[in-house]
Amino acid sequence: MTGTSAVSRRLLLGGALAATGALATGVGAAPDAVAAGTAVPAPARKPGQTSMIDVPYDVHRTVRVGVIGLGNRGSGMTTGWSVVPGCTVTAVCDIRADRATRVADRLAAAGKPRPVEFGGSADSYAEMLRRDDIDLVYIATPWEFHYEQGKAALLAGKHVVVELPIATGLDELWDLVDTSERTRRHLMLSENCSYGRNELAMLKMAHEGLFGDITNGHGGYLHDLRALLFSDTYYTDSWRRLWHTRSTASFYAMHGLAPIAAAMDINRGDRMTTLRATATEPKGLADYRERFVPRNHPSWNETYVNGDLVTCLIDTAKGRVIRAEHEVSSPRPYSRINSLAGSRGIFEDYAGVVSSGGGRIYVEPDHSGHAWRDFGSYRKEFDHWLWKKIGDDAANNGGHGGMDYVLQWRTVQLMRAGLVPDIDVYDSASWCAPVPLSVMSLAAKGRPVQVPDFTRGSWVNLRTGLDSRTTEMPPVV
Repeated sequence: MTGTSAVSRRLLLGGALAATGALATGVGAAPDAVAAGTAVPAPARKPGQTSMIDVPYDVHRTVRVGVIGLGNRGSGMTTGWSVVPGCTVTAVCDIRADRATRVADRLAAAGKPRPVEFGGSADSYAEMLRRDDIDLVYIATPWEFHYEQGKAALLAGKHVVVELPIATGLDELWDLVDTSERTRRHLMLSENCSYGRNELAMLKMAHEGLFGDITNGHGGYLHDLRALLFSDTYYTDSWRRLWHTRSTASFYAMHGLAPIAAAMDINRGDRMTTLRATATEPKGLADYRERFVPRNHPSWNETYVNGDLVTCLIDTAKGRVIRAEHEVSSPRPYSRINSLAGSRGIFEDYAGVVSSGGGRIYVEPDHSGHAWRDFGSYRKEFDHWLWKKIGDDAANNGGHGGMDYVLQWRTVQLMRAGLVPDIDVYDSASWCAPVPLSVMSLAAKGRPVQVPDFTRGSWVNLRTGLDSRTTEMPPVV
C-alpha cells in the first residue's frame, strides 16, 4: 500500500517529542506503559473476552490465504504460500492494481489456481476481507497500515500473519490482543528469524541446559540499508526512509529480540518488565545523501531524527537482561547478533567467524582455554526437527536462507492439523512493544519504562512455543 498518506499524530509526536527530550507518555501509551517503579495493572478484559493462550486452530483441510501488500516482500512471500502442501492463495490485493495482476499472472503461469485480484484504492483490502474463501490473511504493507489491516482481518473472522511490526503504538498493540481474544482468531508476527536454523538450534540448546542458567542475551537488526532507503523503486513512495523523519523508535529490533526471548521463555515462565533506550545521533542517512544523492532528489527536503544505533536494555522478571539493537543507517556487514549466555557457556552467531555452523560457541565442560570453538557439530546435534524434516524444501523454496518457507510451512501445518500456534498474539505484542517504548524512554533521556504484560498474568506458566515436538503435515487429499 502507499506510504505517502498522512500518518497519525502518534507517529509525528514520536519523533518530535523524543527530539526535544519531552516525556512522551502520550505517544500511544497504554495505562501500564509508564515509568519504572509505578506499574499499573493491565486493563481488564471486557465481558466475554478470554485468553488465546493454548487455543488451537480449527482444523483446515486446505489453508486458503489472502495477501495484502504485493511489494518486494509480499510478492515473494505469496509465491512461498502457494507452494506449501495444502495451501492455496485465493486472493491478492495491493493499492496498485497492476501488482495484483502481475502476481496472479505469475501464480497461474506456475500452474497454481489464479487468485482473485483486488486493488486500485486504499480500502480495496476491506473488499477482499469480505470473501468467505480466505482462512488466513498475510499482511506485507508499510508499517503504518499493519494495525488497521490486522484488526480488520480479525474482525472479518480470519487468522492473521503480519509482517514486522504488528503495530507501532502501545494502545494499538493492546487493541490487537483484545480483538484476537474477542474474535477467537489468532494473530501472529511474521518473525521469520525465529525459524532460522541457528536460532532454533540455540533455543533447543538453551532449553536442554547447555548454557546453564541463562543470564543474558543480545540480538538485533544491523543492516546497511542506505542504498535501498534512497532508492526510488525499492520501498514504494520511500515509505521506510520517511519513518526516519517521523520517529526515534527502535523500529525493527525484533528480528534479533524474538529468538532471544524464545530461548528465555518470555511469556512462558519469564517476562520482560522494563526497558531503557539509548540512541546515537542521526548522522548516517544525511552523510550518505551528501555523498551519493543528487541535489534535486526529494530527500533533500527531509530531516532525519532516528538515531543511527538505537539500543534497548530490557530487564526480565527473573533478573535476566536482553540487549536489542537497531542499526540501518551506517556502513557495516549484516548481523542479527544472536548471542545467548549463561552460567556454563555462551553462543554467538554472525560474529565474523567462518565455521561449518555459521557461529561460535564456548560451553563447559566441553571447552577450556578461553578459545572459541566451532558451532557446526552442536548445530548438527541440536538441529530443530523442522529443519531436519523440511530443510531441503526450505532451501529450494524460501528466501532468507529458507527461514521464510519454514515459517510458512509450519503455519500451514499448525492450521491443517488443528494445533496451537508457536507464536501467539502475546508474543507478537511483546516483541513489538520496544517500538513505542523506545520512543518513551528516549524522550525521558533513557529513563526505564514499564513493559506491559500482554498475557495479563499468564506468563508465569511454562508452555510450549517454538520448542515444539515433531508433528506431521496432514496428507493432501
